[in-house]
Amino acid sequence: MNALVEQQRSFMARLLDEERMLPADWNGRHAAGLAIYRNNYRTATVEALRSTFERTQRLVGESAFRRAATHHVIVNPPSSWTLDMAGEGFDETCKQLFAKDPEVAEIAWLEWAMHRAFVARDAAPLSAQAFTRICASVVDTNWEDLRLVFAPGLALAPVCHDLSRLWPSLSGAGEEPTILSLETPHHALVWRQGERPVFVLKPDIEAHMLAALENGATWGDTCATLVGELGEDTAVIEAGQMLGHWLSQGLICGIR
Repeated sequence: MNALVEQQRSFMARLLDEERMLPADWNGRHAAGLAIYRNNYRTATVEALRSTFERTQRLVGESAFRRAATHHVIVNPPSSWTLDMAGEGFDETCKQLFAKDPEVAEIAWLEWAMHRAFVARDAAPLSAQAFTRICASVVDTNWEDLRLVFAPGLALAPVCHDLSRLWPSLSGAGEEPTILSLETPHHALVWRQGERPVFVLKPDIEAHMLAALENGATWGDTCATLVGELGEDTAVIEAGQMLGHWLSQGLICGIR
């Protein structure tokens, strides 16, 4: 069994690295067969990336996308049992290869986040009415310890471009992409509504509050941070409005 495992590892290493020396007992026929196998492997993984990052491809063009996808596959060979995960980290690859066009990495991140949100586990969102009923049983002194449970697959990332304009402009071939910089930095927020992944742009202050709560911070802790940034009167209003938005958008699935 150990010999078989070692043989498999050796074969995979040669599949990924075409400069690696072949076994001494291989002939030209073996080398040609490996080259065909390597081409099929890369083609399959690149096609998997193409199906996940359709808008990224439209943004950079087919030729540039193929080069980027091939580079990603070589540098970051997929390790999951499913090709659905081949796109893990592709936004970072785009950040390196398209450093002068940062909107490319942002679109790649958005496509990947929506891809992951689509396959996230199901969870029923709390309605505003259900949230109110649950909170009616919480005494005032317990509000500081309140923790929110958010929709599975929720993802946040800072962006500098108006993805709400760029995303639809990449929906069909032949359209000119609408690339506009945001006047102030925002975060893209991705989650799933029903069976459909969606996204919105959130101001940084709201995104930071969301991220803190998702990572386990209490409502009291995040509100205290908000008070420190905005002052008590403004913070109370902002916190209430944010909570209302999250409930109406179906982001909250429970309370702890």
